[in-house]
Amino acid sequence: MNTYRTHDDADLHYDRIGTAAGEPIVVLAGGAAAHPSYLDDLAGLSGVRPLVVPHLRGVGKSPLPADRQVASFWRQAEDVERLREHLGLRRIVLLGHSAGTRLAIAYAAQFLASVGGLVLVTPPTGYLVPGGPGVDQVVDARRGDPAFDAAYAAWQTGPEQHDDDGLTDWYARIAPMSYASWGPAEEAHARKLRYSYAANRAYFSVDPPADLAGRLARVDAPVLVVAGAQGTSVGVGPATKLAGLFGSGQIAVIDRSGHFPWFEQPTAFRAAVDAFLTRLRDQT
Repeated sequence: MNTYRTHDDADLHYDRIGTAAGEPIVVLAGGAAAHPSYLDDLAGLSGVRPLVVPHLRGVGKSPLPADRQVASFWRQAEDVERLREHLGLRRIVLLGHSAGTRLAIAYAAQFLASVGGLVLVTPPTGYLVPGGPGVDQVVDARRGDPAFDAAYAAWQTGPEQHDDDGLTDWYARIAPMSYASWGPAEEAHARKLRYSYAANRAYFSVDPPADLAGRLARVDAPVLVVAGAQGTSVGVGPATKLAGLFGSGQIAVIDRSGHFPWFEQPTAFRAAVDAFLTRLRDQT
């Protein structure tokens, strides 16, 4: 079993995907608190570098601590550092999706010397940069589609019950908002997502420091922000501003993609990420 011991003596689980040579990429799932199986192998990325995918606190095979603040994204940065040590890595390359990018950013802010690179896929930006154009136009362009309109109405009302099933059901109902288009393939992908309500609440139990955005300028490792051009939760403008907070940040915009670019546009996603990984390799 793939487990590692944390600072509070918990045994946390991780999946290891792929048999490619080289140091692994550590992949942080979103949700918050979605089971990481929805990531699959990130459009075959495991064929380039092995993927280590931790089950975050309270998700999958990793227990939720008695002190819920330990399971906040800010405090789970300590878990990522223990995982880095467990894997024997001098510096770690992190790929985070959605809410998982909060943890990747928290880690970079607290463990500067241990960061080898960050890939931030469709990251939330409102807690770091002001809003910008993009989302409203995408939403307006989708209005009139019955599936999208029903999802948008459900998004405004929130979950009907506050437990794992209720949160998972709500995300299923708002899923048509998360993709650039909605059909049987997207519906099947959305059904893969399962959520832990308690872990979701714990994830946001500690606010990051007020100067977090300013701290990111000290991150000297390369950073790639991946945005979906048709994303309804993260606009291209704010994602571009987020990339600009880092000393060596760049933006890749994936056309005809929403929140899940490795699924919606796998070729374009891989082209952007592979080029970034080549850049990392050439700098070492």
